[in-house]
Amino acid sequence: MTVKLLVADDHAIVRRGLQALLEAEAGWQVCAAAENGQAAVDLAVRLRPNVAILDYSLPGLNGLEATRHIRHACPGTEVLIYTMHNNEDIIRDVLRAGARGYLLKTEDDSEVVRAIRALLHKKPYFSPQVAQTLLDTFLSGGKVVASQTLTSREREVIQLVAEGRSNRDIASRWKVSIKTVESHRTAAMRKLNLRSGVELALYAVRNKLIEP
Repeated sequence: MTVKLLVADDHAIVRRGLQALLEAEAGWQVCAAAENGQAAVDLAVRLRPNVAILDYSLPGLNGLEATRHIRHACPGTEVLIYTMHNNEDIIRDVLRAGARGYLLKTEDDSEVVRAIRALLHKKPYFSPQVAQTLLDTFLSGGKVVASQTLTSREREVIQLVAEGRSNRDIASRWKVSIKTVESHRTAAMRKLNLRSGVELALYAVRNKLIEP
């Protein structure tokens, strides 16, 4: 039985490297490769891979939102986040969105294979550093922060505004009114105590929603 894998990363060299690594395993096939989050979701819905390997910092639709959409539309598809970010908030958010694996790009190639094998057996898999971060958070009591109160749409509007999209562009993308977009943007800024588009963009960079 062929194992179907989807790879999503905005760097072509990473996509090609992962494909070569994964297809060296007997019976594994990279059925699709995507350079942004929306393409990853669309391909996952169409092809139903066994595992989707997603970078967190995907353009348009980041790894968190892509995970949420994929897990909702394709509950049989496991998600492995493959990223440079060992960030407590990001780890917690993607796990809540349905990812069962979180691997740092600093790990050896063999760790990618081990992670996917674990997910194929419905077992979670984390980089040792990530596991330590989760343990430290648990032991410290993990206080609720403002970012945890953001809705999916509020997170997405922060990313899109920070990427330079206008309210009109976002409304067209979501197929909603400009007023609806403004409502999500205002709610996000209020929750995060931000006062301007510049502060919103800085928040997005600091919290790895976009690359600086």
